Amino acid sequence: MQTKSFTQSTTRIWDLPTRLFHLGFACCVTGAIVTAKLGNTWMDWHVRLGISALALLVFRITWGFIGTRYARFSQFVRGPLTVWQYIKTISKPSLKKAGHNPLGALSVLAMLAIIGAQAITGLFANDDILTQGPFAQFVSDSTSSLMTGLHQFNEKLVYITVGLHLIAVLIYSLKGENLIRPMVHGDVATHTLAPNTLPAMDSLGMRLIAIAIALPLAIAAWWLMQLAANAGSSFN
Repeated sequence: MQTKSFTQSTTRIWDLPTRLFHLGFACCVTGAIVTAKLGNTWMDWHVRLGISALALLVFRITWGFIGTRYARFSQFVRGPLTVWQYIKTISKPSLKKAGHNPLGALSVLAMLAIIGAQAITGLFANDDILTQGPFAQFVSDSTSSLMTGLHQFNEKLVYITVGLHLIAVLIYSLKGENLIRPMVHGDVATHTLAPNTLPAMDSLGMRLIAIAIALPLAIAAWWLMQLAANAGSSFN
């Protein structure tokens, strides 16, 4: 069953699982940054939010292969030549293709890679005071120290990536292209899209598939949180 757009003049581009991922991922990353800066016992929440972000990231990567049309990597990931051609024509008015543009695709891949690296190294990190990742207890001190150093270094890359992402959203907004609104309700005005643009199949069946992917990831995230909480180095 195809989900209809909320008006007849719009086309469904972003399916509900992708939109929920985007919201949840933004909240987890923001929360992880804030709690890291607050420190002390807030670090327990930093660990939980980091694990949640990792679970969401694994969901997004999986959804990038089996999800709906515009969520798939094959739809928006392009080679450097295509990216360069897009950059040269970015200022020229034209009907846009649905989904991420070639430049936006680079932003998505960078975000997934850098925040993914941050979350994975955090699983093994240990500050020797209050907090350690769930797997820090299972590796040597030297390995945990290495992961901690990488985690601290990669933090700067996270700030840069998130900052560039927000700047890009602002620039497109100033150009009259709101990127946030379609990610909230899923629809884009049809007249702004290239002719014969097909909608995403945001159906009940696809949403059930998304739930089937998300449930084991949620259970795994809960297990990692319990592992971290029982490690003995956090205040609870």
